[in-house]
Amino acid sequence: MAIALFSGFSATALEAMKQLVRSKFPKVRQLSTEELARWLADTNSPAPILLDVRKPEEFAVSHLPDAKRIEPSVKAADLIPTFPTNRPVVVYCSVGYRSSELATRLLEAGFTNVCNLEGSIFQWANEDRPLVANGKPAATVHGYNETFGKLLKPERRATVKD
Repeated sequence: MAIALFSGFSATALEAMKQLVRSKFPKVRQLSTEELARWLADTNSPAPILLDVRKPEEFAVSHLPDAKRIEPSVKAADLIPTFPTNRPVVVYCSVGYRSSELATRLLEAGFTNVCNLEGSIFQWANEDRPLVANGKPAATVHGYNETFGKLLKPERRATVKD
């Protein structure tokens, strides 16, 4: 994968990942971080269900406020009793690949209003948008692994072991 070819933070590499996700998951609506921020700030619109599709150790470092963590491998059918299939759902992970996989499964299971947060938590954090951990503001994000962590600005990268 092209990601391994760079050594430091690169906004261009994150853009390349977003393009890869869009091409691999063409049926998944991609929601920009700007669109989500406006949506969450609009008190006249019902907030979407935010599903964080990362591992527990990633979620523990930080996540979007009010997000619910779910396993990346969750079966879409298991989520049907959790919330209505027509309720707006925004899924995210580190860069959008795992969450787009889940979005695809949700759409196939009959969910009608699902989108992926384009660039996911990495883009959200790189834009200095709000993050939380244990109910308090957080400043860094779990980098998934050393290579993918380089898609985060250095000041946004949590120190974690692979």
